[in-house]
Amino acid sequence: MKNQYALVTGATSGIGLEFAKQLAARGYNIIAVARRQQQLQAVVDELPGSSHQYCVADLGRAEGVEAVVKLMAAQHVQLLINNAGYSVLEPFYQSDLSVQQDILNVNCTAVMTLAHTFLRQAQTGDALINLASVVSYLPTPAQPMYSASKAFISALSECLWDEHKGRGVYVMGLCPGVTKTAFILRATGGESDGQTLPEMLIQTTEQVVQEALSALDKRKKSIVITGWVNRMMMLMPRVLSRHRLIKVLSVIGNPDNAL
Repeated sequence: MKNQYALVTGATSGIGLEFAKQLAARGYNIIAVARRQQQLQAVVDELPGSSHQYCVADLGRAEGVEAVVKLMAAQHVQLLINNAGYSVLEPFYQSDLSVQQDILNVNCTAVMTLAHTFLRQAQTGDALINLASVVSYLPTPAQPMYSASKAFISALSECLWDEHKGRGVYVMGLCPGVTKTAFILRATGGESDGQTLPEMLIQTTEQVVQEALSALDKRKKSIVITGWVNRMMMLMPRVLSRHRLIKVLSVIGNPDNAL
């Protein structure tokens, strides 16, 4: 993978950090993107190899997205991991509108802008992985904006997969379920870390990224759902009406009950 570059957003924790580690182990030069310089420097310093770099950027802000766009214009990137994203677990109407707008900016606008920039410069063999979620297909009323944003990413990824497969450029919508990260802790404002959830529902970041990279090697599917439990859950939209599905998910996805 000499002189092959992989740009990973949200690279300082969770799935993004694991992508950076596993891709560096494969020989990619990593361009790590996140908001905090000190954490980015620590990530880059610990990765195997010596040609890694980082970009400090808040993808909720136009200037942060533009900084990454300029970086990609200056350096051809063979693999883009559009990983950055977040949620809040609080009623939509009680949340500040600015918070909901920021989720939209990070989860949708930044993903769209970076995907567009990447695909305009993509060459045969290049690949784009957009982080969606099982909530793309199992919308959780406790996370309306997050569910909607991930449905957007899945649909966008499926369409881009078809649009670019003739160019030899692969696009994946990656759909993990509950993963052992700080996601729930942050989404609940520190009230829960998700450790009360059944162990069978939770994947490690290593498992998620291993499945993603295995699918990347094969380049067959537009949507990759990680974990056998999550794949089994995909039967729910087939056997339940949309109305019934939402009622079920409003109960099992209620953080007061589940976390």
